[in-house]
Amino acid sequence: MSTDPVTRLRVLAAGLGAGLYAEERLALPYEQVWAVAADLAGELPHLVPLLREFRVPPGDSDRKEAVAVGPLRTRDAFEVRLAPGWCLMQSGLIVGGMAAVREGDGTRFAVLGATRPSALRPVQRLYAPLLGRRRGRAFLRTVEQRARLRPGA
Repeated sequence: MSTDPVTRLRVLAAGLGAGLYAEERLALPYEQVWAVAADLAGELPHLVPLLREFRVPPGDSDRKEAVAVGPLRTRDAFEVRLAPGWCLMQSGLIVGGMAAVREGDGTRFAVLGATRPSALRPVQRLYAPLLGRRRGRAFLRTVEQRARLRPGA
């Protein structure tokens, strides 16, 4: 039995003890929502605070190497898996993900942010109730706003 992308992301968030996880039904068509999520180079800097640039090579491959550039020009290499309804981005320190599925005339959308090193798990557990939920909801709101700007909104 195959699970949908949002369920897979929810399970991954639980397994990682993610500091940031949010999931919600957005009253927009899947195509509009996923167009924002899949446009990593164009949209991630609008969605993630402290991300100045996300460089992704062009091409249709579902596996790519990307580079995140922070506000002080710090760089972090990411392995990206991008497929319809599924995006998983991993560096040595961070795991980020987005997932979407059609739900009626809308879209169920989820986002996850977690640290990779187990030494950072205690910090992650503190972050979740303090800021993680709020940042997750803000991410969802921004995806929704950006999707409304897309053609067909």
